[in-house]
Amino acid sequence: MKLSIQDADKAQLLDQLGEANRHFQQVYPGDKPDRQPVHTVYGGANLFKADTCVRMGDIALNNLKTYAPNFAELARVLKLHGYEHLPTLEKEVADLTARLDAMSPEERKQEHAWLAYSVYNKMVQKLQTEPVEDFRVDFEDGFGNRPDAEEDETAVRAAKEVAKGMEQGTLSPFIGIRIKPFTEDLKARGVRTLDIFLTTLLAETGGKLPDNFVVMLPKVTIPEQMTTMVRFFELLEKANNLAPGTLKMETMVEATQIIMDEEGRNPLMRIIRASEGRCVAAHFGTYDYTASAGITAKYQTMAHPVCDFAHHMTKVALGGTGIFLSDGATNVMPIGPHRGESLSFEQLRENRESVHNAWRQGFHHTTHSLINGLYQGWDLNPAQLPMRYAATYSFFLSSYDDALNRLRTFVERAAISTLTGDIFDDAATGQGLLNFFLKAMNCGAITEEEVLATGLTKDEIHSRSFFRILEGRRKQKA
Repeated sequence: MKLSIQDADKAQLLDQLGEANRHFQQVYPGDKPDRQPVHTVYGGANLFKADTCVRMGDIALNNLKTYAPNFAELARVLKLHGYEHLPTLEKEVADLTARLDAMSPEERKQEHAWLAYSVYNKMVQKLQTEPVEDFRVDFEDGFGNRPDAEEDETAVRAAKEVAKGMEQGTLSPFIGIRIKPFTEDLKARGVRTLDIFLTTLLAETGGKLPDNFVVMLPKVTIPEQMTTMVRFFELLEKANNLAPGTLKMETMVEATQIIMDEEGRNPLMRIIRASEGRCVAAHFGTYDYTASAGITAKYQTMAHPVCDFAHHMTKVALGGTGIFLSDGATNVMPIGPHRGESLSFEQLRENRESVHNAWRQGFHHTTHSLINGLYQGWDLNPAQLPMRYAATYSFFLSSYDDALNRLRTFVERAAISTLTGDIFDDAATGQGLLNFFLKAMNCGAITEEEVLATGLTKDEIHSRSFFRILEGRRKQKA
């Protein structure tokens, strides 16, 4: 066959392209397979105790049982699929529950009550076993501006409580602190709190940090704030005999200037690069961002269009980089206006309506985030936890069958696709499909057995890497 391009010319051009392709793949490696928490709970540092997360689970479960004592009630409040067919009488609900309890998972899935029943029971189990996935000991908005001596004392006390929680096994799987921002007026206070907290914690634990520990730097607007944090991390690591790179950080999207700078560019990638590989996540600050956009307090909600614009700009800037993205918080708390033991029927009704309205708002906000590809958000009160899991479980369970068919088909097709060097075609797409199941499994929405229905083995699932799965299957066929 006659060709016009000489081999040497072709090799030179393709080698140059290969270098550019590899650089692109380093910048955009795709979604990380690591576990991402479905939420971060922010709590004032002055209130934090070693067992805070356990107590939050108890409060959340009591809230759920008080205002939705069974799955049928919750389904009606949230209008979950099939709710209109569910019984209303307590005895009929109990009979249906007993019948569903006795079924196999496969039989149960054929029932119209399956989704509501599954969501409710998974919520209860989650609140009993792992109610909080991620907690941030907050020295910023949740703590406020207090005398230096008081913040110093709080930093010491909070660090000791974290150490105690490590010993007792009562901390959330992910945990960290939020310090004050590196603005000109607060930078010294933020650094001092960080230093006191970490120095105390490491002294209490013999130099150990909790698993998945991170420092949140809020209100970032320029790359230099991230770089300065890195330099302080290096000093802290050296002083406390931590391995270089141990300390990780997050940033926050809270101002319009972090979406578009003075030259009309999106600066997010430059801000992430300024962390020198230490930044693992970017969280959205709903209320600070809407305020910076000139939105009045009444309309500062997650549903405002300016929030969607910021989310999409953030995803465009950081998509494929492996940086975890988190939405913000719903500021309406599902807490009734009336307190006390001897409430009237009318007061109880008002409490129930108030809680249910807040539930619906939180449920819809979280669902909206999930639909837009934001798998994490904020919670500010234990009473918000039930709706975090209701929305998350409903989203994953209702999407399971479609995702199952797509991944199964994709694995079969990709396993025989072209292998070029060490890169499989469409590996990033496959990782995205796999990550749906990993996220659903991590939060308790589905079991490992349900992931096996994709045709993957347990070892392949635990590898958490679509590339490794395909590589292993190609070697088996070779």
